[in-house]
Amino acid sequence: MIIIFKENASGSEIQGLRQELETSGFRIDDSRGSETHLFGIVGNTRELDERKFMRLPFVERVVRVTPVSKAGNKTREFGKLSYAIIGLGLMGGSYAKALRNLGAKHIIGVDRDAKTLALAKSEGVIDIGITSADATLSQADVIICCIYPEAIVGFIRDNVEYFKADALVTDIAGIKGNLISEVQPLMGPRMEFISGHPMAGKQANGYAVSDAVIFQNSNYIIVPEAGNSEAACTWLEEFARAIGAKHTVRVSPEEHDEIIAFTSDLPHVLAVSLIGSQSYNDKTKYFVAGSFKDGTRVADINPDLWSNLFISNKEKVAQEVDKLIAQLEKWREALRNGDAEAMKELMRTGRDRRKELY
Repeated sequence: MIIIFKENASGSEIQGLRQELETSGFRIDDSRGSETHLFGIVGNTRELDERKFMRLPFVERVVRVTPVSKAGNKTREFGKLSYAIIGLGLMGGSYAKALRNLGAKHIIGVDRDAKTLALAKSEGVIDIGITSADATLSQADVIICCIYPEAIVGFIRDNVEYFKADALVTDIAGIKGNLISEVQPLMGPRMEFISGHPMAGKQANGYAVSDAVIFQNSNYIIVPEAGNSEAACTWLEEFARAIGAKHTVRVSPEEHDEIIAFTSDLPHVLAVSLIGSQSYNDKTKYFVAGSFKDGTRVADINPDLWSNLFISNKEKVAQEVDKLIAQLEKWREALRNGDAEAMKELMRTGRDRRKELY
């Protein structure tokens, strides 16, 4: 590793850093040119974090010469790893329970609600519960962020100093946007952020309804970006299957948000719109059977979470609403014209596509 100092770096500052490094067992090759002063650090620098030196006001640049192993090179014996779950709600609690089923040796829960942490610990789902991040996180090999998408970048920025040097960090954010590109630069040289999205959940919220079974036979989306190693992508795919996912797929952040606007965001808009129709009245509940129940199931929604998701993906969701309106207009025209053949064609197309899915 090479540390290049700024032109105005003082001799006392440089000497202080030299003493610190030599005390830690490194040998320093001091090189001075007419305009540049640098240290060549000789020794096992794999555990040194460049960010520590870049925060020093007298350091211009840090160059790592020795390649480091990335966080994705972790064991596939998932029970032997330690995990931290950030946010112990429905999804975080379900991850913790699924990990416990895998025999995870150590699970840390981070949640603002002390009662939730106490309950999870009393049930044996977590080993340690903390209401705010601290050095406890340094015990975790894998960190899973199960908090609102807009909170993830801030959480990592504020607490990455506590992460293990080779931590693998992932998330469950339903919208990716710029999340991944903003998080990647925050990672240490051996850390890795590999984004994911389990297509699993329930209408209800909170730890009380969490359940490891929600991952069974689910789809799990992997969203790699520049900087992710193949080892990390493969690790997350195998981890997803270990907790119950049936299929995994890799897509770009842009593809993820575009497809999710159709398959997840739009159905929630549709369910809320259907039950919000002016036709709803005090007799509606006596005329409800399977189709209405299925069509409105996800209208039992978390407004705080979903308004955030919709706004984060607003242009793509609005485009899907436009496409749905165009489809409904075909129905309106066929109905007004009494055009049975047009309706049959719409239904045949819908039936055939549904069969392709299941």
